[in-house]
Amino acid sequence: MAAAHTAAAARQAAAAASASAAEACCIQHAVHHAHLAALLNPSPRSPPLPVPLRRRHLPLSRQAASRLAASFPPLPLLVSLLRALRLLESPPPRPFDALITSYASLPSRASLAAAALAFARSAGYAPSVPTYNAVLLALSDASLPSARRFLDSMLRDGVAPNVYTYNILVRALCGRGHREEALDIMRDMRGSGCAPNAVTYNTLVAAFCRAGEVDGAERLVRMMREGGVTPNLVTFNSVVNGLCKAGRMEDARKVFDEMVREGLAPDGVSYNTLVAGYCKDANLQEAFSVLGEMMRKGVSPDVVTFTSLIHAMCRGGNLERALELLKQMRERGIQMNEITFTALIDGFCKKGFLDDALLASKEMRECGLQPSLVCYNALINGYCIVGRMDEARELVCEMEAKGVKPDVVTYSTILSAYCKSGDTDSAFQVNQKMLEKGVLPDAITYSSLIRGLCEEKRLNYAHVLFENMIKLGLLPDEFTYTSLIDGHCKEGNVEKALSLHDDMIKIGVLPDVVTYSVLINGLSKSARTKEAQRLLFKLYHEDPVPANIKYDALMHCCRKAEFKSVFALLKGFCMKGLMDEADKVFQTMLDRNWNLDESVYSVLIHGHCRGGNVMKALSFYKQMLQFGFSPNSTGTISLIRGLFEKGMIVEADQVTQQLLNCCSLADAEASKALIDLNLKEGNVDAVVDVLNDMARDGLLPSSR
Repeated sequence: MAAAHTAAAARQAAAAASASAAEACCIQHAVHHAHLAALLNPSPRSPPLPVPLRRRHLPLSRQAASRLAASFPPLPLLVSLLRALRLLESPPPRPFDALITSYASLPSRASLAAAALAFARSAGYAPSVPTYNAVLLALSDASLPSARRFLDSMLRDGVAPNVYTYNILVRALCGRGHREEALDIMRDMRGSGCAPNAVTYNTLVAAFCRAGEVDGAERLVRMMREGGVTPNLVTFNSVVNGLCKAGRMEDARKVFDEMVREGLAPDGVSYNTLVAGYCKDANLQEAFSVLGEMMRKGVSPDVVTFTSLIHAMCRGGNLERALELLKQMRERGIQMNEITFTALIDGFCKKGFLDDALLASKEMRECGLQPSLVCYNALINGYCIVGRMDEARELVCEMEAKGVKPDVVTYSTILSAYCKSGDTDSAFQVNQKMLEKGVLPDAITYSSLIRGLCEEKRLNYAHVLFENMIKLGLLPDEFTYTSLIDGHCKEGNVEKALSLHDDMIKIGVLPDVVTYSVLINGLSKSARTKEAQRLLFKLYHEDPVPANIKYDALMHCCRKAEFKSVFALLKGFCMKGLMDEADKVFQTMLDRNWNLDESVYSVLIHGHCRGGNVMKALSFYKQMLQFGFSPNSTGTISLIRGLFEKGMIVEADQVTQQLLNCCSLADAEASKALIDLNLKEGNVDAVVDVLNDMARDGLLPSSR
């Protein structure tokens, strides 16, 4: 009896072994490569075994597949599923898709999802194109080369990609800045008979706009239309945003208006983009005009809208107006975000209102918002402005304790403040600390140190630092050169100052109005006016200048210079009251057929008014209007005062009304009424005061 039992047990064991061997053989047949099995079973130890799948579990629902994928590694789960499928007379056509998609959705499981898909194919089941797309999406987020290889394998296996397949790769390439490769993918789409859709084009348009290649984005929009795809709101918003970032506000407005003409209703993103663009361009009148327009169209301004306006007001030093906007924001129930608080804090700090900035910082923390690096840098600048250097450095320690790493702006702000106060030793200590922290100085850091050394008349050390700066590949700017030129002028070494000027011109750094002022002042120190004037002309000429020459040589050089340099010179002459010379510079601008804007006329109007030549200023004002430019606050208010002082009341009234006509905001109505009243009473000071208030509030156009 016992022998019979032993024999039966032996037969059962043999049968089990045979079945196990057959199953193992089947699994080996299903999984062709050992490395695939190793990848599917990432743990070197025995994996947790899933609950055996039965007939009733099939087909797997998406929810069940997600739970299983989150709990078990692929190999035992896929094998279990394969066993269950053999129990079915008619297995579902794509039983592995739900599991593969679930693995693809898990973080850092892209390679496992791809291996699971290969397992399904080797078992004789063809996953669907959406399943391939899910794996491709996961791979594209992890590794572009892997995603490209996966697409190639799809094509080799005879799987026809659809538009979503290609869009996944286009998005991944654009996200990594590979715009030309993304264009190649779009061409491949067409070659395979798959037409790009709006998502394809919008992804590319947005990528080109982000990279500042707006012309390329506009070419894509034309290509989009030619391909029979109609641009949508997303397309237009991307192009408007790209144009705004490029400072092309006139073009941005045209595209915005084109969008409306094509029957698309602008949304909050559309309006916010325009508002931000005008704010960045310092065109606050247009920014507020867009704000009014969006409210009339029923689009409510949000935190992004108000933050752009508040930031612009703070940047312009108009804190009163910024606080009014903040009040409106709160009345609408809109919560400030970290960027709004930072703009306000920065505005307070730059004005020296550190206590107000600290109160805003406290409120921000109470709202559960933590200061960013930019916010900390603004506060540090605030402490530096009021001379509380120890507290500024304590704030750096607080940043580090809270996990916010100080950057070059942090250290350069403190370093620059020490230099301005004459404490270059402390400035160099800060420089040493930033190097120890692994933060490399930039051109601004070096320029600040050079300026500090020049102020202390340590010119030799300043030049050593200057040479080190160049060796490190950091390009000096006009501030760096001007500091050195100023230092040498103060020491009476005019030749060295002139040599530095020549050097800056050679490397393409254009002198600004400060550089010219420093040179003029330095060269005039000895009160030898003619010699100073002759030395000034040596900036442009190797040969001696005749004694009777005035600014003709300089005018000749203006004809060769760039607009930025010539405009700086024009402003410099106006600031110095050299209006004859300024007029000659203006004439050279006309001779070169440059497209002049209202800022050129504004500078000339203001300069002539300061010089007492109101008729000449009025002449330039009329020219400005003839060329289609609107009057702006900077020069026009000076002209109004000058006309009143000359007794030209009628002309003053006309200019005032023309300026006010440029302001259509409801907020300005009270100011307009006040101006009319004071005009009737002949109270010029009151008129000018009201106009200046309106200009500070952004209610009048200002020159750029």
